[in-house]
Amino acid sequence: MRDFSNAVVVITGAGSGIGRALAREFAGRGAQLALADINTAALEETRSLLGNAKAGTYMVDVGDAGSVEAFARKVRQDFGRVSILVNNAGVALYGMFEELSLADFEWLFRINFWGVIHGCKFFLPLLHQEKEARIVNISSVFGLIAPPGQTAYGASKYALRGFSESLREELRGSGVSVSCVHPAGISTNIANNARAAAASDPQGQVQARELFNRVARISPEEAAATIVRGIEQNKDRILIGSDAYRIDRLARFFPAQAGKMFANWLGKRREQTSRAMGAAKG
Repeated sequence: MRDFSNAVVVITGAGSGIGRALAREFAGRGAQLALADINTAALEETRSLLGNAKAGTYMVDVGDAGSVEAFARKVRQDFGRVSILVNNAGVALYGMFEELSLADFEWLFRINFWGVIHGCKFFLPLLHQEKEARIVNISSVFGLIAPPGQTAYGASKYALRGFSESLREELRGSGVSVSCVHPAGISTNIANNARAAAASDPQGQVQARELFNRVARISPEEAAATIVRGIEQNKDRILIGSDAYRIDRLARFFPAQAGKMFANWLGKRREQTSRAMGAAKG
């Protein structure tokens, strides 16, 4: 798909970060937009940045099936069709597995995984009406390799990757394609807004956020441009950032050792971050 001037694009999590950047990227290419977020103020701020683009905004809780089903019905009424569905909404969670409650896990999966399932289930009938359509699911490099402290987030992103790969083969030849996106560190507020396990160490949370902010060097705009190029090139897998390519190679070439190797690298970066924070305080 190379011409977006006749496309109707649905984007969840459009109130900030990659979702907002994607809205601006698609608007600049002439697409019509159906933008969803649970934060209506942030969503309207995104809408204000789109100039004269045709865009509708919708308050949606992607983790609630009824909310997404109603969203799909409203988009059908407002636009009549959908060309591209971007399942972008997501959240993060700090804490080791033994610190996390079942409620923590359920909260994250409800948004990160079930939000995608709901989007695909209720928008797929509209996508099937197009000669050419695409589902874009935003996973993570933690859907390629999962470090300690990310049992919930990594599990959700691996699940999303598996779902996307299976759905892609089910839909192959139907006119609906599926792309799974694996971004490395994107400079958004997902880490700063992350929920933390009640039992987790507050200082560890601060260090984790600081580490993320140090390694997250890719702008949302760069990520959005990469995703749109991937759609243009009909890519099944879209990697964002040099770190994503390195992690992908690590997981491919050293599947049994990759987790330990990545955890060791992260441990060194945490030590560097801790020393830098100490020096700043001093």
